[in-house]
Amino acid sequence: MLTKSEAAQEVRAAKVRLGLTWAQIAETVNRPVGWVTTALLGQHPMGETEARAAAELLELDEGVVEALRLQPSRGALESVVPTDPTIYRFYEVLQVYGPTIKELIHEEFGDGIMSAINFRMDVRREPDPAGDRVVVTLDGKFLPYQW
Repeated sequence: MLTKSEAAQEVRAAKVRLGLTWAQIAETVNRPVGWVTTALLGQHPMGETEARAAAELLELDEGVVEALRLQPSRGALESVVPTDPTIYRFYEVLQVYGPTIKELIHEEFGDGIMSAINFRMDVRREPDPAGDRVVVTLDGKFLPYQW
């Protein structure tokens, strides 16, 4: 049986080979692009229908379908401090702005956290004369601490 990591490598190779975008794959799977991309990279389990739809589009075998359905080990990065420049920038953002985000959440909502389980995200391009901007929206349900 393939691991989720091995299946993710096959997915990425097939995506390139077939010239598909994550949005096209998400349309076939009939789920949001952020969720589908995360699942195909191994961080969410897919249901039978979703896994089969993705594998059929990507021309992948039953081993990949099985791996896509496995429960993941979430948040597994290759190192504690990420070294990929794109991922590292998010680490850096949280190092610099994390305390501010925390303070603003507590001021607006009270004592609690933003869920990463009941969660949506979006990435989009915003044209700007000084250079296009990357807009990342992290949208999680507020979960108050209960004592």
